[in-house]
Amino acid sequence: MAIETMNPVLLEPNSAPAQPELLISAVLHLMSHYTANLHETSECTKLAAVIERHFKALADLPDLAPVLRATCHQLADQWASVVERSMPRPQRMAFFSRLAAGTRPV
Repeated sequence: MAIETMNPVLLEPNSAPAQPELLISAVLHLMSHYTANLHETSECTKLAAVIERHFKALADLPDLAPVLRATCHQLADQWASVVERSMPRPQRMAFFSRLAAGTRPV
């Protein structure tokens, strides 16, 4: 789940880029909610996706220190894998069911 350009929602009302401190504060807040809601799988998946987008937005800020940009990029990748792992897997049909339905095995 990657973002190609910076989300316009992350812009302040005067169209100036959001301050990195505000994005960092938001992502820390979201991360605390993620750990508090671990038992609610669908909510955690949504939160993980939002956290990933925040880290991606931070990594794309040109004025951010290189080490912080690299860290945010790495964390965006890690949260993307959290989202991917938490997505429900498609159910495979049993062999007999596929035969009965006339479908070929994958």
